Amino acid sequence: MTHRHGKLTWGLIVVVGFLTVCPVIMLVFGSFSTGLTATGDFTLSKYIGAYTDPALLEVMGNTFVFVLGSATLATVLALFLAYLNNRTDMPFRFLFKIIPVVPMMIPHILFSVSWVLLLNPSNGIFNLILKQLFSLDKAPLSIYSMPGMILVEGLLDLPIAYLIIAPAMASFDVALEESSRVCGAGNSRTLRRITLPVLRPAILAAFVLCVIRCLASFAVPSVIGMPGRIYVLATHLYQMISTGFQADYGMASAVGMSVLAASIGLIYLYRYFTSAGERFVTISGRGYKPTVIRLKRAKVPLFIILGLLSLVLIVLPVAALFYISLVPYSMVPGARAFAAMSFKHWTAVLKDPISLLSLKNSLFLGVFGASLGVTLSVFVAYVIVKVKTKSAGLLETLSFLSFSFPGIVIGVGFMWFFVRTPLYATIWALLIGYIATYMPYGIRPITSAFIQIHSHLEESSLVSGASYLTTLRRIVLPLLVPGITSGWVLMATMFFRELTLSVVLSRPGTEVLAVQILRFSEDGLWGRLSALGIIMIGVSTLLVVTVNLIGNRFKPAES
Repeated sequence: MTHRHGKLTWGLIVVVGFLTVCPVIMLVFGSFSTGLTATGDFTLSKYIGAYTDPALLEVMGNTFVFVLGSATLATVLALFLAYLNNRTDMPFRFLFKIIPVVPMMIPHILFSVSWVLLLNPSNGIFNLILKQLFSLDKAPLSIYSMPGMILVEGLLDLPIAYLIIAPAMASFDVALEESSRVCGAGNSRTLRRITLPVLRPAILAAFVLCVIRCLASFAVPSVIGMPGRIYVLATHLYQMISTGFQADYGMASAVGMSVLAASIGLIYLYRYFTSAGERFVTISGRGYKPTVIRLKRAKVPLFIILGLLSLVLIVLPVAALFYISLVPYSMVPGARAFAAMSFKHWTAVLKDPISLLSLKNSLFLGVFGASLGVTLSVFVAYVIVKVKTKSAGLLETLSFLSFSFPGIVIGVGFMWFFVRTPLYATIWALLIGYIATYMPYGIRPITSAFIQIHSHLEESSLVSGASYLTTLRRIVLPLLVPGITSGWVLMATMFFRELTLSVVLSRPGTEVLAVQILRFSEDGLWGRLSALGIIMIGVSTLLVVTVNLIGNRFKPAES
């Protein structure tokens, strides 16, 4: 048994190590190489050129402001929503608890584009309405600014922060706050002196994770930042490999090393804060019920604020895309606009061979890629939970290393590797890159499911004469259905909407939906972009619903 586990563990270490360490090693080699096909011709010129570039200082400053602003906005909003949804008598809390995580279903590229459609200075819908209402000569608002980037990125990262802070807020012990009130403190002082200090590890963990995601963000900087000539590290790297007569992957690798080092450092800081949170556990074994704060006169204005936030997070982005997909060009909604509506853009997209190919490729990567990724995740999660050895700990470290990888940076690392293999410029290069980058999204829920399965079940099966694989198939897998379903849905949605890795690895013939939408955005084809975006959201939602229904059918019956 131990020998079999050892072979499985080391086999997985080789596979996962290849997926996570290989691109990093190639990124290092690439940063010291003279050219993409000249790995081994070592030089320091790429580092010298990259870090003496006068534009880098401005890019670093923009990145700092963008990342800090977006992460702060996301964390503050998440804290505000988590408090109202878990600790107050706000009406319709069951609905408001779902709303903060719904943006996870909207691809980042589409969310960014929808705000461009609403607030761009030339023909944004809001600007057109304001100009018509107040007879203005120029647009009063512009999304192509640093505040615009921070607003959209902060809203996109809100679900990440909320999913960390809300459970901690919900599990807060009533006794701590009651003791504060008995001593004469009001609600606001209790919140400031008791609640927030105890929640500090969760708040800091959410903030650090948002910083990591903002640092890796490409959709907002490319769709909103680049037209406004506001460049951050992600778009600075993109320019190096996509503009000019020859892409400079060596210089991109040199800059990417700094981004990768910062991301890995931040992920360890995040893990420190999440482990520190265990020291603040406040739920005991006795009866537990969180204190409900009465909002009184504040209930109506706060309800209106939540309603407006829900409008901004869900309704406006999707409505803007659908509206623009039907009108010939950006128009103020009204009788004239409704009279001009047609499915011209939809027809153009459905007849466009590259759009259809990108849909086919994204479906293949989403369905087949997620299935392959989840299969690997099941074995990795099994070893992490059930095999208590140092090699299992090494596998866990390797499997979660990719969580800190910024997509565009690790894409450059994979490019250095794939260019020397038959995988270059094929759909398989994207598949391997996707699995390597998003493997933690499959492992995390399956690991949680494995923890719930007692080892006695497996031991009983093996003692009865069943083989290891039979035990896995007949006993373990049926009990893992909820975890496998969650892992598959997470990986499939990530694969289906992936952009940052794809802009580096995608080549003619391997276009995916997010890259095609970015191309439409760069060409100003907003109608076609919106039609393809609505198709993308529809297919993604259909995938999620179908798999959840299938997963519910295969769940073991409760006794």
